[in-house]
Amino acid sequence: MLISEFFIMVDQPTLLSTQLFYKNRVVEVTLNRVMLGFWKEIETRRKRSASFNCISKDADHHFLLVSEIVGARETKEEEDQTNKDGGRKHRVLLYPYAFTVSYTERTKHHCWRCKDIIFHCLDEAQRQQWVQTINNQLSLLSIRPKRLLVYINPYSGKQRGKWIYEQRVAPLFSRASISTDVIVTESANHARDHLKTEVDLKQCDGVVCVGGDGMFSEVVHGLVSRTQSDSRVDQNQPNQDLVPCALRIGIIPAGSTDCICYSTTGTNDPVTSALHIIMGDSQPMDVCSVHHNNTFLRYSVSLLGYGFYGDVLTDSERKRWMGPSRYDFSGLKTFLTHQYYEGTVAFLPAEDNLGNPRDKIKCMTGCHICELGANNGQLLSGDHVDKMAEENSDKETSGDGVWRVIRGKFLAINAASMSCACPRSPRGLSPYAHLADGTTDLILFDMSFVEVHRVRRFRFVPKQSNGISEVDLSETSGKKICNQVCTAHPNNDTGHSNWNCDGEILPHADIQVSVHCQLIRLFARGVERRTTFDTYTWSVIEGSSLSWQA
Repeated sequence: MLISEFFIMVDQPTLLSTQLFYKNRVVEVTLNRVMLGFWKEIETRRKRSASFNCISKDADHHFLLVSEIVGARETKEEEDQTNKDGGRKHRVLLYPYAFTVSYTERTKHHCWRCKDIIFHCLDEAQRQQWVQTINNQLSLLSIRPKRLLVYINPYSGKQRGKWIYEQRVAPLFSRASISTDVIVTESANHARDHLKTEVDLKQCDGVVCVGGDGMFSEVVHGLVSRTQSDSRVDQNQPNQDLVPCALRIGIIPAGSTDCICYSTTGTNDPVTSALHIIMGDSQPMDVCSVHHNNTFLRYSVSLLGYGFYGDVLTDSERKRWMGPSRYDFSGLKTFLTHQYYEGTVAFLPAEDNLGNPRDKIKCMTGCHICELGANNGQLLSGDHVDKMAEENSDKETSGDGVWRVIRGKFLAINAASMSCACPRSPRGLSPYAHLADGTTDLILFDMSFVEVHRVRRFRFVPKQSNGISEVDLSETSGKKICNQVCTAHPNNDTGHSNWNCDGEILPHADIQVSVHCQLIRLFARGVERRTTFDTYTWSVIEGSSLSWQA
């Protein structure tokens, strides 16, 4: 933001301007459509200078953007803990009526917090005028949700989803005057089935899921399927263009990994996610549809994994009796067996995309690659051709472009539609993948190296392409727990693996995947840059003066 833009904010028509009591002093408080400002003149008059500091150091000046305010309310006596000593008598006698303005404050590690400022007024009418005027301005922010449908998974993660919502999220929604319809799910796919058939989507402004990545996947499947059904779109057609969902989805993280939330906000903090929802943030996101022949299987928003990730999930499902430790054991077992799988991968490169998986450009707030990639921007750099592609690739031409074909033996085949970052892996599987550019990063692990392609579609056919109709998950005891952990040799083809689709096992290995650009939107804004907010930073911390930092 330029200095001139700041003065435009200051010069907006004034809605309210009065003297109020704040922290042992009388301050001039002004509200316009853009900002709430307050200051105290000490000895000299406020003056403008040609420097970046437009307020002289003789004046304490603070302001809040209206877009960052959560809400305003009358202050209860027990809430008013400020100025209990020196200025309390003066405040009670002259300014006995208090109101609270709640706002968002950014802290470390991409976390947001809800902070309060308490002002005191001369009379009740003045207090009501301030509260009503501030809340009226917030109601004019059309991007903010007024009614939300909330699904809570009480069993996800450490089974604290209901407590997290009731104790940490619901009070914030109440401050923001958001009404909610809360449903505690009772079984797997409860939220999905409810969204597909029973909900009147016109009666809410968004859907919120409290749980882990599995709960988010349920909501995505329910909302996307409902949208296609209402639009009479056949999901079983692999090349069918899908209709984007009108409602945004909010995630309150309460799971074990919370990959989706971490990759879209930079943290897995419930309060931060709740504040993104309240602010009405909107982050588009791509969704992959997965088909076998002409049959729809599932949607994927984060990771499709064949080979290593598929084997880990398949083995861990057989050992559910071990509890959460089954993932560590199955991961070590799969790593030691070192199995590979033979098959054919065909993919449609995103040749018109602005980025590539090795450009070291991270997807951040206001990502230009996502903005332009969705409109078929021009490619900035040439395609990267790896050794395996040169030796084992061919090309096929279809109506939608030139497909590349790679035949070989793979340790793993992964498709990452986002970085897949999480607290345990802050960089993620594909650090430079983008949330909404209409592509997925296809990662092929061979015996000696890795290659990555940014693609719009891909197909995989295993050497033994007789698709499996049901995965054997019959192991329920520890008798076979260590069988053949280290017996597999790198040169031993073990047949076929299974696909891990966002934590669910697919019943077929022969699949076709299509990326649907910006099919859904989240209540998020992407990972914010740490150094600046837009091009400058201002302080709203009590006791500091207005300042910019380039």
